[in-house]
Amino acid sequence: MKAAIDRAQKYIDEHAPKVREASMRQRYHFMGPCGWINDPNGLIYYKGQYHLFYQFNPYSAFWSQMYWGHAVSEDMLHWKQLPPALAPSESYDAHPQGGCFSGSAIEKDGRLYLVYTGAANLGKGLEQTQNIAVSSDGIHFEKYEGNPVVTAPEGVAIDSFRDPKVWEHNGRYYFVCAAQREGRAQALLYRSDDLLHWEFFNVLLESRGEWGYMWECPDFFQLGDKWVFLCSPMGAGERTTVYFVGDFDYGTGKFTYTSTGEVDWGLDLYAPQTFLDHQGRRLMFGWANEWEWMRYWKDWGPTFREGWCGSFSLPREISLGEDDMLIFSPIAELNQLRETPTLVNSMKIDPGRARSVKAGDGVAFELSFSLDLEASESSSVLLSLRKGAGRELTCIFDLEHAEVRIDRNNADGWGKGVSSSPLSLRGEPLLDVRVYSDQSSVELFVGNGTNVHSMNVFAPSTQNGIEIAARDGIAIVQDVRGYGMKSIPAA
Repeated sequence: MKAAIDRAQKYIDEHAPKVREASMRQRYHFMGPCGWINDPNGLIYYKGQYHLFYQFNPYSAFWSQMYWGHAVSEDMLHWKQLPPALAPSESYDAHPQGGCFSGSAIEKDGRLYLVYTGAANLGKGLEQTQNIAVSSDGIHFEKYEGNPVVTAPEGVAIDSFRDPKVWEHNGRYYFVCAAQREGRAQALLYRSDDLLHWEFFNVLLESRGEWGYMWECPDFFQLGDKWVFLCSPMGAGERTTVYFVGDFDYGTGKFTYTSTGEVDWGLDLYAPQTFLDHQGRRLMFGWANEWEWMRYWKDWGPTFREGWCGSFSLPREISLGEDDMLIFSPIAELNQLRETPTLVNSMKIDPGRARSVKAGDGVAFELSFSLDLEASESSSVLLSLRKGAGRELTCIFDLEHAEVRIDRNNADGWGKGVSSSPLSLRGEPLLDVRVYSDQSSVELFVGNGTNVHSMNVFAPSTQNGIEIAARDGIAIVQDVRGYGMKSIPAA
């Protein structure tokens, strides 16, 4: 494995400087140094640093044989790229269209353990198994000589058994992983006393078909007095990432849910992973792309032609709201990036007369405001972002039909699609809206984080207008706050 990592790092060192100058590179979101990235893996706070691992093809801006990229940070904003942590090297993880697939991390006795899926073809087609790698310094890893530690149980498709998420409880270790049995999604639960020898415990949760045929990148964690199962379902229509909230019994290994919701209603968030940090926060990163919405199989957008593809969402803190619905909030550390503040106490928007809004340079910015529902008369309010040269991303707050719609069909000449979500007003006097825009993405948090929409927007920097308009009747917008966001140098 060391030789494969050294070859990959040499390639990265040669190609990253050119990629770093590409026009569509994000300014403050996490990216790989070059090539392709997808799922975040192994999120953990270890030895005083945040560790972020990720699915990584250093050699091309297209998915292929997968490595684990690796970066560390003290604030989840400024990341230092390290050499890849895992490289395809063994019979169980070295398939040309496989490799070291997704997984998670846990600390035991001061050492860092990675639990990951290996994908290989040993004569039975693509086979996925669960494996272990261990490190004493959190940087250099060795694969366990007893790998694979878990193979697909009888009846489970061997090419659909992946993405273990590990945790510890009362001295015993558990992981949940995705599986497919007879065309239906399952989450399988395993347990171990030493992280090396595992036994099947139970089917944690399964679909009867209504939630698709495969749950990629499952996550399972306690939040308050409830448990949350989170996954990206395949074959569930427009749903890209969903959650289930309910109760879990360690005695039986069974989870029963009482409510469900969408992690993100947008077109570009997939395979999120959560972790508990040293402050007790449940935090989440997600891949800011989504397989079904990519337009060309051999051309993954403008960044592909610049030698890179993929970034991550902003890190979000998860909390439990009313009716066991989840709330997703951008982490407080992001406030450190604010600059050039602009404040308008109140704006009256007349129908047919859009008002311009100032937030940084109109490309990399944070914008927040509150729509006064009691004083406003318009049936809908429109927020135009990245506006210019006849293009814009349109955010529609439809108050008449209680819906939020984000339309990117005319945003950049490449991306297509409209995302929508129901808007629960519940007699509230104000509707809070927060927007984070970067060079190639927009993330919209509505209703204090109960509705989130993430979108890729591959627009040039000259597309930088921001406007608010009312469709019919006046709209009153309060506490309009705009900030530029400092760029984070690559390290």
